[in-house]
Amino acid sequence: MKIKVGFFDRILFKDFLYILSASGVFFSFFSIIIDVSEKAKLFVGIALIIILFIIYFVMWRAANKLTSLELSIDNSKVIVKLGNLFEEQGFKVIAFNEYFDTIVDNEIISQNTLNGFYLNNIISNVEELDTLIEQNESLREKVADINENRVRGKKKRYKLGTIFRNDDFLLTAFSRFDDNNRAFLNMNDYIGLLLNFWNEIDIIYAGKSVVLPLMGSGITRFKEYNNITDQELLELLLWSFKISRIKFTYPSTVTIIIHQARKDKINFYKLRGVI
Repeated sequence: MKIKVGFFDRILFKDFLYILSASGVFFSFFSIIIDVSEKAKLFVGIALIIILFIIYFVMWRAANKLTSLELSIDNSKVIVKLGNLFEEQGFKVIAFNEYFDTIVDNEIISQNTLNGFYLNNIISNVEELDTLIEQNESLREKVADINENRVRGKKKRYKLGTIFRNDDFLLTAFSRFDDNNRAFLNMNDYIGLLLNFWNEIDIIYAGKSVVLPLMGSGITRFKEYNNITDQELLELLLWSFKISRIKFTYPSTVTIIIHQARKDKINFYKLRGVI
């Protein structure tokens, strides 16, 4: 078991105090109605301390083993859990680059990414997808500029956070690309695209659930923030949802899927104190 929640974690201790206060009321009532000798009181007190320590220890272990969490953010149900995005119900978000490139060659798009898997295994005709993107009227209004100097890949650059719906998949312009086809983001880009992303989700989702990966965890080049963690990215994602004021009414939910390989990098228990 990887230790992600410290033994004296503030949130854990606060939760324990609730149990302690409840048990205090019970034992106070117990001491009133039952006459216990002074000698027995000592043993009862020691036993009580041992029981409370065991309860705290069990809570601490459970906090470290936590692999899913359900949050209520402005009455919207948000779930964070381990899983496989493609096995979930609802709209599934796939992060593309700002050009909506579709070339899976391990240079522009890696076959090991969700983006690559989607294009190789879900899309039967990539050329048809390219045509749909090119001819979409809504996307035409969101072209940021055209990069005529680009040698490989598409030339139209879209505003970050722009979404193209393809059946149950929401293709999202997520990362910038440099001249060497390397994905990168500035922190201002990341925050701005998340706010734009939620705004577009609000227009598109139509009461359906939305499932998305931990957006940004695959971007190794966050300019000016070389050491940003998956935990920090997840907290920013939740924060952006909160300030977007988007409302998901029951039974629709937002689910953030954490890849199994990144489970040790996420402190699920800590998220309870973020929002």
